[in-house]
Amino acid sequence: MKTVLITGCSSGFGLETARYFLDRDWNVIATMRTPREDILPGSRRLRVLGLDVTDPESIRQAVEAAGPIDVLVNNAGIGVLGALEGTSMDTAREIFETNTFGTMAMIQAVLPQFRQRRAGVIVNVTSSVTLRSLPLLSVYTASKAAVNAFTESLALELQQFNVRVSLVLPGRAPDTRFGENAQKRMQSAIPEAYADLASNIFAEWGQSSEVTLSLDVAEAVWRAATDPSSPIRIAAGADAVALT
Repeated sequence: MKTVLITGCSSGFGLETARYFLDRDWNVIATMRTPREDILPGSRRLRVLGLDVTDPESIRQAVEAAGPIDVLVNNAGIGVLGALEGTSMDTAREIFETNTFGTMAMIQAVLPQFRQRRAGVIVNVTSSVTLRSLPLLSVYTASKAAVNAFTESLALELQQFNVRVSLVLPGRAPDTRFGENAQKRMQSAIPEAYADLASNIFAEWGQSSEVTLSLDVAEAVWRAATDPSSPIRIAAGADAVALT
């Protein structure tokens, strides 16, 4: 029986992905900043661990507690919405610390076991905003685009060890807490000069009928984890697929 470690399982894509793998008889290590076992089905194949991907000691403890794994899913991430002019550099660094450097740190932590066994799969969840530029998401897009480029280069490094690396690119997902979490970092991120642009963009998003469901992402992660013939980039959700 194989084991998957998934980051960011408290809600949204990570939570649905944990459920998806559990339903298919995998051992699941669901990690989140504040561990909650009540949000997932009770199972002897489930372990919930605390993990902050921006904290090296937290990463070390979680990976040590997890033991051998077959698949790492880097899903943990945070959002920010706003014009660059209104976004502080502290906020920009916070986004990169979680979305970009947190992903790199998690991979560094599990690579020794993958390399020694000459087996393993890494799935990095980024975003379809890297496929189509959108206003008010420049910092977030940059953090995810960096992971795309990093992943595709890393895949070449790890071929010699039989370790696969894949990307899952979800579209806009209103059923997740992305918008709610991003709003916490908005504050004055939309200066008055950008108010009309923001109003038009929000109205356009509200009228869009093509969106991504958490299940779309879980299915794409499953494909990346279990199908060696899958492409390195997998779009997840009707809106994301439309961009490919």
